[in-house]
Amino acid sequence: MTTDLDRALTALDTARLRTLALTDCVDEGELTAQHSPLMSPLVWDLAHIGNQEDIWLVRAAAGRPGVRPDLDGIYDAFQHTRSSRTELPLLRPDQARRYIAQVRDQALHLLGDVPAESEDPLLADRFVLGMIAQHEQQHDETMLATHQLRRGAVALTAAEPPPAAADALRLPREALIPGGPFTMGTSTDPWALDNERPAHQVDVPAFYLDTAPVVNADYEAFIADGGYEDPRWWTETGWAHRCHAGLEAPLFWTRDVSGGWLRRRFGAVEPVPPNEPVVHVSWYEADAYARWAGRRLPTEAEWEKAARHDPSAGRSRRYPWGDADPGPEHANLGQRHLRPAPAGAYPEGRSAHGVGQLIGDVWEWTSSDFQPYPGFVAFPYKEYSEVFFGTDYKVLRGGAFGVDPVACRGTFRNWDFPIRRQIFSGFRTARDAHPGEAV
Repeated sequence: MTTDLDRALTALDTARLRTLALTDCVDEGELTAQHSPLMSPLVWDLAHIGNQEDIWLVRAAAGRPGVRPDLDGIYDAFQHTRSSRTELPLLRPDQARRYIAQVRDQALHLLGDVPAESEDPLLADRFVLGMIAQHEQQHDETMLATHQLRRGAVALTAAEPPPAAADALRLPREALIPGGPFTMGTSTDPWALDNERPAHQVDVPAFYLDTAPVVNADYEAFIADGGYEDPRWWTETGWAHRCHAGLEAPLFWTRDVSGGWLRRRFGAVEPVPPNEPVVHVSWYEADAYARWAGRRLPTEAEWEKAARHDPSAGRSRRYPWGDADPGPEHANLGQRHLRPAPAGAYPEGRSAHGVGQLIGDVWEWTSSDFQPYPGFVAFPYKEYSEVFFGTDYKVLRGGAFGVDPVACRGTFRNWDFPIRRQIFSGFRTARDAHPGEAV
């Protein structure tokens, strides 16, 4: 029988193996380089992972002095911008590897003395272990994005994702999500983070949602129709950003000599695959496409209802397919592949409403600002969510191919500035249900 501790230790081991794979595949120069001002040097992320584990597992959970408290200021993400971190006295790659190994050994030794049952919410249900596993996997995804930005030789490889399902061409392009209340968020998932809490009722009017994310071929049609040259499709701030940044296509896309589109993907240049969800687009681009298509981006509540609502059972599922943890048959997660799967893949992962690929492949922009749920309580520190609430950030849902299952569920919330494109972001569109369509 798998215990909470077994699950937590497996999650920690899985994260550490991925961390080492992402950093052992390049040399010291690549680890210490600033590949983009948007990203930290890979070696900063490596040691920061250990520092957070030192703070939360060794000190907060086990109540011990800590392995290297002197490093706290260097690896505090709020003290130093990503673009300035190369100026810090960072640990060298060999020192960082020894540090994270030492912290892990110390944490596991000490936590063996922590009672399995505790009234401390940090310790209950092994929450702190799950939080740290999620934190490491989130930084692994960040390091994966850094790998995409770096200009060196190919360092990462993975198997190709599965093809579209046999019925993909017969699937309707959109699904009706009936109106009515549903339970959004969670109060029971033991490792859910503070911004996912608490569960609350939301009444969502009927709407239609794409059954798959918007694919490259459709996005190319937007470009070919002058979508980047026509301010009608852009918000005022979006148009100003498009002009200032010179946006003409998704990040990493370039024209070939024949006028077609190529993309750079983890060091390799290849033709843009037409039936794959578009990735590396900003919120402004996604919003402009939706307007051009006569549609809109879904709200966060709409996205979650489409993903979790089970009308036959009258409840919200943990995932689109049910409550079972994600498997390779459900979704493109965990860096098993280094690209989104074609639209129509993973038929076993579809929601009760017939909507596919809501989990994995690409993060999906929603129209919603990042705001707290009613009754929100910051835990265990306000810098995880609370300091980001407001109108500056847009919510993304669903998780991408580089997201580990431990950091992805139907309630999980991601957020970023609407200009961001280096993240593995795509989208799908929605529309209101007209009178007579709603049920």
